[in-house]
Amino acid sequence: MPSAKPIDETAICDVLSAPRADTYINVVGGDKAKALELYGWNARIAAAFMLPSHFAEVAIRNAASEAITSLYGPSWPWDTTFTTSLNNPSGRTYNPHKDLVSVRGTQLTTGKVIAELKFAFWQSMFTSRHQVRIWDHQIRTLLPNASGMTSKQLRQRVYDDLEVIRKLRNRIAHHEPIFARNLGDDLMRILELIELRSTATIDWVLAMEDASAILAERP
Repeated sequence: MPSAKPIDETAICDVLSAPRADTYINVVGGDKAKALELYGWNARIAAAFMLPSHFAEVAIRNAASEAITSLYGPSWPWDTTFTTSLNNPSGRTYNPHKDLVSVRGTQLTTGKVIAELKFAFWQSMFTSRHQVRIWDHQIRTLLPNASGMTSKQLRQRVYDDLEVIRKLRNRIAHHEPIFARNLGDDLMRILELIELRSTATIDWVLAMEDASAILAERP
């Protein structure tokens, strides 16, 4: 994912829109060339984060699905006991109960439901309401490379890491600046989540990802 020098900085800034371009121009003290260098790097690092975040999300949601399956069976999306165990808040806040009911109404298999549930659903599975029933006797088996933590501490760590990843993914999805974040910490959290689940998978991801190299090129 190479960088490239823009030919016509003014034309590019016009295309990006003044408010968007100004975010970068103001950071670098008014220099359009430097602003576009930073903009290009921001776009490159955002794209680079998608690969490791993909593996982290799939690894963790599948771990959660395995844990749910062990208690409620392979058709857990349609299990009444599991459904009623989910948080069902009123108002505009995210509602995992409503999300599951909505998704399972349009999908025919558990695999399809897993793929369609929101990222926030899987994060919600790592809240304290599921500690005793789901995680106390399973989380260390499903995340075998964790050490030095109780099941409660490990569950909370996964929840916190997913919160960081969720916010990062939302900014990337909306093409927002991420250069002011501690991206080194973000990447470490993502990679360590994968490693908690599988040594073989993290080794493969490390051989493919280029986010760490692009981070080192920050203008």
